[in-house]
Amino acid sequence: MPRFSIIVPSHGVAGRLSQALDSVLAQSFGDFELIPVHDAPDRAAADVVEERAERDSRVAPVHSPPEAGLAGARNTGMRAATGAYLLFLDGDDVLAPGALAALDARLADTGGVDVLYFEHERVPWWEGEPANPAAPLLARTPDGAFTPDRAPHLTGVRLPAWSAVYRRTFLAERRLAFPEGHFTDVGFGALVTARAERVTVLRSVVVRHLVRRQGSRLSLPGEHHADLLDQAELALAHADERGLPVERRGPLFEQLFAAILKTATHPRRLTRRGRRAFFRRASRLYRCHRPAGFRPPGGRLGVQHRLLASGSYSGFRALRAANRAATGVLLRLPRPHGLRTRLRYRRALRRPLDPNLVVYCAYWGRGYACNPAAIHAKARELAPHLRAVFLVEADQAHTVPGDVDHAVIGSRRYWDVLARAKFLVNNANFAEGVVKRPGSVHVQTQHGTPLKTMGVDQSTYPVVAAASGSFTKLLGRVDRWDYNLSANRHSTQMWERAFPGSYEQLEYGYPRNDVYCAATADDVARVRRELGVPEGKTAVLYAPTHRDHEAGFGAGGLDLEAFCEAAGEDVVVLLRAHYFYDRGGAGSGGRIIDVTSHRSSEDVCLAADALITDYSSIMFDYANLDRPIVVYADDWEVYRETRGVYFDLMAAPPGPVARTPRELARIFGDGSYAGPESAALRAAFRERFCEFDDGRAAERVVRRVLLGEPPEALPPVTPLAERVPAPAAATLVRS
Repeated sequence: MPRFSIIVPSHGVAGRLSQALDSVLAQSFGDFELIPVHDAPDRAAADVVEERAERDSRVAPVHSPPEAGLAGARNTGMRAATGAYLLFLDGDDVLAPGALAALDARLADTGGVDVLYFEHERVPWWEGEPANPAAPLLARTPDGAFTPDRAPHLTGVRLPAWSAVYRRTFLAERRLAFPEGHFTDVGFGALVTARAERVTVLRSVVVRHLVRRQGSRLSLPGEHHADLLDQAELALAHADERGLPVERRGPLFEQLFAAILKTATHPRRLTRRGRRAFFRRASRLYRCHRPAGFRPPGGRLGVQHRLLASGSYSGFRALRAANRAATGVLLRLPRPHGLRTRLRYRRALRRPLDPNLVVYCAYWGRGYACNPAAIHAKARELAPHLRAVFLVEADQAHTVPGDVDHAVIGSRRYWDVLARAKFLVNNANFAEGVVKRPGSVHVQTQHGTPLKTMGVDQSTYPVVAAASGSFTKLLGRVDRWDYNLSANRHSTQMWERAFPGSYEQLEYGYPRNDVYCAATADDVARVRRELGVPEGKTAVLYAPTHRDHEAGFGAGGLDLEAFCEAAGEDVVVLLRAHYFYDRGGAGSGGRIIDVTSHRSSEDVCLAADALITDYSSIMFDYANLDRPIVVYADDWEVYRETRGVYFDLMAAPPGPVARTPRELARIFGDGSYAGPESAALRAAFRERFCEFDDGRAAERVVRRVLLGEPPEALPPVTPLAERVPAPAAATLVRS
């Protein structure tokens, strides 16, 4: 029997789950079992759990459906546990180094206690000093083991479930489990403390709670706040049934109603309709369970107690309004620059939203491209009643197809359509001054699968952070998102970390990649002719990424003419520089065709028989074509240290890896770039990163977001083995 069973629910925390599990597996004290509770085998968290279970036999995952909630997940973990003591760790928390060793030592010193309470830190998600809210509470407890009567202020209400370890047989014998519903920690903590006979404390930090930027789900507005009253009623009724002395029921009552009044006075937690009902029910609970001789606290909180006791909702509402006015809560409205534009935009914001207007933008106005263009094209087919306007910079207006309506960024019409559009679709972000109107829907499509760090994860890399601008402003833009697209579960996890927000993740695939399943042999031949690829030649696309530590574009030290000579006379190179640059540095000529300025990276990929890249996200898109990929990684260590990456590409590449020009030429010269080993690496890569790109991503987005169809009505993702990618030109020549 292990000393500890550590139960970790994973629903909704896939981005941080790896940190939680690794903090347990890295403990110096190793006598434990780790029980991750995941909600479904096909969700992002399941991948994280499975990888740990494969490499460590102490990891024993179990399943609990999402509808069972946090309480159901924890109870499932309890039933599976075999350890002497249980520790509940949320998926966005971590164990401090040496935590289990400290707990084991304390339990050995104090003997067989039912509960051991310990301190925890609340770590700000961005910056600021960690808080230790349990420290003052535990400082007033006796040394050694003691009965709860000696510390009546220790009611269990103020300590989350992950701020204690529990003797498993104590919970089982008393049939203690987490109550259903929200605020389950409140009910569980109160029940446990009421039944415990011998407890102790450890006055040091064991768990670090990583506060989510979007806050706890319990702080969001909604009807679920009524569950707090359910948990309070459960705790108070149990205390009465157990006959707890007044000395213990008084602190329990006061702490429970401190939480209830905090919710009742909060300006946004309760809906307008729900405030009166919440107050009236709380008032009944107050009068029913108030201990004899209970004296309300002083000050404003005491006034609230008295109003609750009298049932005076009108008085309570007047007090709440006065407090809100006194605090001066003001809403700040972002505005575009320029007085006339600002005034015009504000007038437009007062007009009703146009339910049939969709505004699209790609790459900060670089033209009609990427996921927004693919969604627009599909919306024309499935939702012809919608009107669309593409936003572009003035010097890119000529690139927009003639039958696509557009507005120049910064123009009067630009601000008009932004103010009135029901739907706003972008693969980057809209301008700082754009207001997120109630009822509008913002869709962030992204423009690649992340290998390199993104968003706030860039903050620890000085070179990148210096060029990234304000992370605070970035997060303000993230707060406008309602939906965020993902092409694979890896992306889902990384977006959650890089762009913390309250948006919904749509694991639908990238619409721009639909063409890789839809294009025909004629399409491939047409694109090759347009790009000037000689018939019968093997076209190798070379697409290096941007390097933050370098100025300007370079071919990574790769002599492309020399590569062509060494790779064989049939090889030509399609050079595509990163979109930060106007054109590649080598220029067209001989066997080098510069396709940097070609508007569609999808067309360029269709034309290529093979891809050479370093760390560009184009590899994830190109993998959908199931054509050879070679990684040219001459500066991987430097790139990894200066930019930061989410996984080790060298350990899981999509094909052969070359470190020098000579190695790269050899891989193409001897044909190993397209050999069986290359195919095996590519198959594993596709399995991991091409999960949702089945050719119907745009359709799913249009139906779900623009037409409002329910998720269950959308076309399911076609399995990878059943997809037929567009044929390569080399295949056509051979056949």
